[in-house]
Amino acid sequence: MSGAEFRRFKHNDMEDLEHRLQQIPDGVAKLVITDAVFSMDGDVIDLPSVAAICKKYGAYLMVDEAHSIGVLGKTGRGIEEHFGLEDVIDIKMGTLSKTIPSVGGYVAGKKDLITYLRHASRAYLFSAALPPAQTAAATESFKVILDEPWRIEKLNHNAQLFINGLKSAGFDTLLTTTAIVPVLCGLDDQAFAMTREVQHHDVFVLPVVSPAVPEGLARLRTTVTAAHEPDEIERAIDVIATAGKQIGIIQ
Repeated sequence: MSGAEFRRFKHNDMEDLEHRLQQIPDGVAKLVITDAVFSMDGDVIDLPSVAAICKKYGAYLMVDEAHSIGVLGKTGRGIEEHFGLEDVIDIKMGTLSKTIPSVGGYVAGKKDLITYLRHASRAYLFSAALPPAQTAAATESFKVILDEPWRIEKLNHNAQLFINGLKSAGFDTLLTTTAIVPVLCGLDDQAFAMTREVQHHDVFVLPVVSPAVPEGLARLRTTVTAAHEPDEIERAIDVIATAGKQIGIIQ
């Protein structure tokens, strides 16, 4: 919609990002866009390196914090707090439909930038305002994140319990360190079969298949929350492991 030229860099690959920026002529506006937590793999962007590269090449940095607000950082402030950085991100965006249980989303930045977006962003110009009740719900949710850091501690504990349990059972969970835990199944049909078996035992999972992920890397996209208790996580691991053995994904 912006009319800008679009170039991808390889997943969390800083050498490839720098190579892409080297290809752009001097004097051209550059914007690097990345997730904070990658939604399909659960791993975290190397923000210190990305920020340094952006500074080196005079590029703006935009980060989607949909899966990091309320999850990363001691007080849940997100990717910058996670790495102990301040003001290295020019544009922050996120959703009000994941950690924040409401609707809609947001873009945050310096005042001049936001004024510009209000007058120039095509997606924003004709959008409707949020309902007051949903705005109030989102506001209170942010307060809960800041006032109750024990939820973040419990979430991180639950995530590690789940990841370690799945790995011990023989599953590949890629490089996730967050509450988004991919359970690799291989072929699309195997992911569908796993979903069916696991859901039949009252554990809710969803399959992610090609082209959303590369062929041969179909998976269950599972998520734990701070509301889960250890016995529930252990049962989920047992159910997934039993299904994996039946389908032949693990031994």
